[in-house]
Amino acid sequence: MKKILPFILFLSALSGCKNDREMNKKEPKIPSGGYSTPENYSGMSLVWRDEFEGHTLNPSDWKHETGGSGWGNNELEYYQEKNTAVHDGYLIITAEKENVGGKNYTSSRIITQGKKEFQYGRVDIRALLPKGQGIWPALWMLGANATTVGWPACGEIDIMEMIGGDGKDNTVHGTAHWDNGGSHASFGGKLSLAHPKIFADEFHVFSIVWTPAAITWYLDDVQYEVIDTTPSNLSELQNKFYFIFNVAVGGNWPGNPDATTTFPQRMIVDYIRIFQNN
Repeated sequence: MKKILPFILFLSALSGCKNDREMNKKEPKIPSGGYSTPENYSGMSLVWRDEFEGHTLNPSDWKHETGGSGWGNNELEYYQEKNTAVHDGYLIITAEKENVGGKNYTSSRIITQGKKEFQYGRVDIRALLPKGQGIWPALWMLGANATTVGWPACGEIDIMEMIGGDGKDNTVHGTAHWDNGGSHASFGGKLSLAHPKIFADEFHVFSIVWTPAAITWYLDDVQYEVIDTTPSNLSELQNKFYFIFNVAVGGNWPGNPDATTTFPQRMIVDYIRIFQNN
């Protein structure tokens, strides 16, 4: 288990340097429990992991995407590096309500493009999610050829997405996207925690098992969706992919924040681990 008390003190120090309004915000409670997955699986080898030790992202693995272009979804945030922190074994991506680059919100978006790209395997990501109307955390993948062929021809695998808000903070989605004869096609499913639990309460593990035959989605080792990837029109899903972690604010799918949405909101990632067959 990771150390919880130093992490809480770290968050307190972050907010302590803000103005009085921010200092009066309720500090988040970081749970010590939640679901975990093993560090090895029979017949598989661990080929990459990031446990987010140290104090910064490993530049050999990650880089930032920045800006406020809307990212094809009419999102409302401006992505910047300073909304990412690494402390005491956790990656913290924070969404804030602040004006930067003509946007009313800020957040971070980090990617492994050109650094860590994979074809097939089991992916386990342990994370604590934010909450609230208009908050859109995502742990996902794009085809390594995204910059040359564009989307959706590159393919997309969403390991986890959540659109926050009342009655939605307990549901995550897993989806695949591809190009079907020049048109966007997608397939996926969702799974909800039993009321009143939400994904901001404790850590959960979001997983896929990706083979040449299928992609299967799991929440805490419970399977909730699978897609057959053998048809020729799904060939995009047979290529190498890279990872993207981000917290969007607003957009076509979640809608905008409203009076019920509180800031800051944080997605906290404990680890990402990739296993492949021996």
